[in-house]
Amino acid sequence: MNDLSLGILFGILAAMLILSAFFSGSETSLMTLNRYRLRHLVKLKHSGAIKAQRLLQRPDRILGLILLCNNFVNTVAASVATVIAIRLFPDDQESSIAIAAGVLTLVMLIFSEVTPKTLAAVKPELLAFIAAWVYTPLLKIFYPIVWFVNLFVNLLLRLIGVDMKKTNHDLLNKDELKSIIAEAESIMPLRYQKMLMGILDLESATIEDIMTPRHEIVGIDLELPIDGIVSCIESSPHTRLPVYKKSVDRVIGILDLRKVLALFNRPNFDKQTLINYLDKPTFIPENTPVHNQMQRFKQEKSRLGLVVDEYGDVQGLVTLDDLLQEIVGELITNEVGVKAQHDGSYLVDANINLRELNRITQWSLPTEGPKTLNGLIIEFMETIPDTGTSVRLHGHLLEIIERDNNAVKLVKFLPK
Repeated sequence: MNDLSLGILFGILAAMLILSAFFSGSETSLMTLNRYRLRHLVKLKHSGAIKAQRLLQRPDRILGLILLCNNFVNTVAASVATVIAIRLFPDDQESSIAIAAGVLTLVMLIFSEVTPKTLAAVKPELLAFIAAWVYTPLLKIFYPIVWFVNLFVNLLLRLIGVDMKKTNHDLLNKDELKSIIAEAESIMPLRYQKMLMGILDLESATIEDIMTPRHEIVGIDLELPIDGIVSCIESSPHTRLPVYKKSVDRVIGILDLRKVLALFNRPNFDKQTLINYLDKPTFIPENTPVHNQMQRFKQEKSRLGLVVDEYGDVQGLVTLDDLLQEIVGELITNEVGVKAQHDGSYLVDANINLRELNRITQWSLPTEGPKTLNGLIIEFMETIPDTGTSVRLHGHLLEIIERDNNAVKLVKFLPK
C-alpha cells in the first residue's frame, strides 16, 4: 500500500465509503420492507421482490453477510486513512493518525451510516431490490464464512430461548390487524373500515350480544280474537312474526306474513288457517357464536330464530338481518340511537347495544357483562339513577337525561 500514490489511496478510500454506505443502507432497507407489500409484488412476479423475499426467509444469514462485508470495507477504509495521514504528515505520525481517525469517524457517520440508513428507512424499496440482486450471488460465495458465524450466533440465541427456524415475524394477531385497518383512512372510507372491524369481531360476538331482547319481541298471541290477530298482522313492521299462546315461551311457529296477506278477505280465514301456514320455529342457545349462527341460517335456509337460555326460556329474538348488521352496521341502521351534537357531546338512546355504540363512536366500553348502555349504567351505579345525575363511566363523563321507573332512557355523553 505504501507504493500507491495518494490519488489512488484517496480513490480507494472513497470507494470504501461508498460501499459502506451501500451495505448500511441496504441492511436498513431490507429489514424495513413492508412484508405484505413485498408479498403482493412477489405475486406480480417482480424479480427484485422475489429475491428479497428469499433472502428475508433467513434474516440471520443476510445480516451475517451484510455485517461481514460492512466490517471488511470499514477496516480497509481505516487502514487507507491511516496510510494517507502518515503520508501527509510524516513528522508527527501519532497526531496525524488520531486526526485521521476522528475525521474518518465523522465522515463515515454522516455519509456511510446516518444518511443512507435514513433514506433506506423512508424509501426502503429504492435500495432493497437492487441490493437483493447483489446479495444473492455474494451469499453463495461467502456462504461457508456466513454459516460458520451464524453457527455461533444461533447457539447464543438458543441459550436465551430464540429459535430462528421457528420464528415467524409476518404473523398478525387480530388486534394488530385492527390497528392496520384503523390506520387505512387514506385508502378506505370509514364505513368500510367499520364493516371490516365488524367481521373481525364476529368470532368473539355471541347471539346474546345482538339479539332483540324479550320485552321488545313483536309477535302474535293466538289467545287474541281473530280481529285482533288481523290487526297485529296489518300493523306489523316486520315480515316474520313468532306466533305463541299467552306467553312467548310457548311459541308454536313462525309466520311469514307474505303467505297470509292474500287470505284476509276470505270468509273462512280463521286461526286454524293461520296455524296451517306456520313454519317450524328455530331455537338458538344464547351463547352461540354469531359466525356459527350465520352458517346455520344458511344451511337451514332460515331467517329468524328465538334465543333461549339454559332453562329453555325465550330471552330474545335474532334475525339474519341482525347478523348482517353486526358486519355492515350503519349501512342498515344509519346509526339510529346516537346523535352527535355541535359541542362534541353525544345524545345516546340507553337501550343501544354496547357493541354498536363502540363501533359508531370508536370507544372501548366493556361488552363482557351487560349488553346495553342502560344495563352498564345500572350495574356500575347499582341503582337506577335519577334524571340529572352525572357519572364518569369507564373514562366517559355522562349525564342522565331521561328515565322511567325501571330503566334509563336517554343519556348525554359530555365531550372530553
